[in-house]
Amino acid sequence: MDVLKLAEEIINGKRIKRGDELSFFIDCNLEELCEGADLIRSHFIGDKVDLCSIINGRSGRCPEDCKYCAQSAHNHTNCEVYDFLPQERIVELCKVNAAEGVHRFSIVTAGKALTGEEFDKAIAAYEEMRDNCDIELCASMGFLSAEQLHRLHEAGVTSYHHNIETSKRFFPSICTTHTYEQKINTLKMVKEEGLYVCSGGIIGMGETWEDRLDMAVSLSEAEVDSIPINALMPIKGTPLENNEQLSESDILRTIAFFRYINPKAEIRLAAGRALLTNDGETAFKSGASATITGNMLTTASCATIKSDIEMLKSIGRSV
Repeated sequence: MDVLKLAEEIINGKRIKRGDELSFFIDCNLEELCEGADLIRSHFIGDKVDLCSIINGRSGRCPEDCKYCAQSAHNHTNCEVYDFLPQERIVELCKVNAAEGVHRFSIVTAGKALTGEEFDKAIAAYEEMRDNCDIELCASMGFLSAEQLHRLHEAGVTSYHHNIETSKRFFPSICTTHTYEQKINTLKMVKEEGLYVCSGGIIGMGETWEDRLDMAVSLSEAEVDSIPINALMPIKGTPLENNEQLSESDILRTIAFFRYINPKAEIRLAAGRALLTNDGETAFKSGASATITGNMLTTASCATIKSDIEMLKSIGRSV
């Protein structure tokens, strides 16, 4: 397969679908694959890089058994545990991110779903941010109902994040307390509410290359707007603590074929950026067009907003 020719075909309207032969993505020339992905990114997205940041609004004690997660009550990681943060702390960080040039700010909460009084607190925080911060608002609060999604929308939220994590085949190996189908159903409700849909997953959990390709196709079928790609950073105390960290070339190959399969979506760097040259500079030349920035991870952080903006400007990208 001539991947550069395929890139031109995608630019001219071709789309990759389930059932297509995709094995060439696994062993084709990486340099040419990344070059083609960058051509697709340039055509459909342009040079502007979308920056988002998060605050961990509620931490720990999650009843779900996700094998990668530091915050699962099933794992033993000694992660920080706290209830929903005070509204003023959330709004303060939102204002800081807006002032530093971040485009979107999200409250992320541990647990199957944010409900009751804590959900009401989140609504109040979003209303204040909507009225006082010049920034787009996102939420990542688990399996919410259609009514809850509508309340968030009314409060100023324009984007909802909900990862499918991996392929349908591999998902039961990673989590047993909820299903892949529940994930997909949530994405459908988010789309029906008219929100920007952000959904991706984690690579390096023991899945095959075919699982990664399948996840990319599933996200294309779900017509998501933004795809965060996380490279697993194994956490002591989780079942995946002894997994080998991915190589930079494997991460870049994944990012590149995600761009081929999802040409119009934001391909967003998330966890694992420290595994990449200059916190992701190589990835932005391989199809990536967005990133989580700032002190964004629940276990570790790498780049800052300022260093990200400087790096992106140095390679000719606009923020």
